[in-house]
Amino acid sequence: EGGSDFISGATLSDKLGLSRTAVWKYVETLRKLGYTIEAQPARGYRLLQVPDRLTPLEVSPLLSTRDLGRTLHHFEALPSTNVQAFELAQEGALHGEVVITESQTAGKGRRGRAWVSPAGKNLAMSVILRPEIPPTRAPELTLVAAVALAETLKEAGANAQIKWPNDVQLDGLKVAGILTELSADTERVHFIVLGIGVNLNTEVSDFPPEVRELATSVAIARQQQVPRALFTAALLTKIEQWLDTWQEEGFAPVRKAWKSLSSILGKDVLVRSDAKELRGVAEDIDESGALLLRVDGRLERVLAGDVEQVRPRKS
Repeated sequence: EGGSDFISGATLSDKLGLSRTAVWKYVETLRKLGYTIEAQPARGYRLLQVPDRLTPLEVSPLLSTRDLGRTLHHFEALPSTNVQAFELAQEGALHGEVVITESQTAGKGRRGRAWVSPAGKNLAMSVILRPEIPPTRAPELTLVAAVALAETLKEAGANAQIKWPNDVQLDGLKVAGILTELSADTERVHFIVLGIGVNLNTEVSDFPPEVRELATSVAIARQQQVPRALFTAALLTKIEQWLDTWQEEGFAPVRKAWKSLSSILGKDVLVRSDAKELRGVAEDIDESGALLLRVDGRLERVLAGDVEQVRPRKS
């Protein structure tokens, strides 16, 4: 981007095996897609600016992964990347294939809530994974993804923390969510779809009024825009690194990293699940990622629920 060197039309047509006219047509197509390309007689073409988009054209050159994102299915708009990825996986899509969209219109958050993403501002993607694990270990993947996401946000200059089980926060406000969906039989996992939504460049005015008190974006937190393709490539790289660690060394290193990034451990919390409410101190997570809650002296193991931090009770 912003290279100072011109490249001649003749060189481009030689390298690409295209006529000069065909090269010019491709340049025009790229301009329509938002690429700023300068053309000067006798000097040729020069790329000045790349659009903030998430197509393979922008993301692929930035990847340093083995599998993740090497096949990228890009859509201008989708109801849900998870639904699309699930269908592709059922049709045989390979480990590491990614579905990504500029605008998600009916994304699913936890417990059936909506996760809406305005066009061209955020990251909404789903990664198809085919790990060789028993279904009982599938819940660990949410925590693997949360650690990778929090670390990527930290490297992007945002002080992220993880709220159990699958929200990532900045300054106590939700910046990202993770939704894993599973296809398995009793013996083995067929595939897992790892859905990730990150508020990157959302402005306060983009959030519905009822969400403004609860959500934020990386741009709001660090007061500057995030290059989305760069963030996406960095996140896919980080997820792959953590997947490798998890497959080689098990859950222990993930658990250790997760605990260091947690926003709730040691705090008084209220956990609401479908069946009941529990109030206690979030003490730990166990070997499978379940939350261990100290309630009136005894430890309760919580597998799912919404966690809310509360003020400690006066003794």
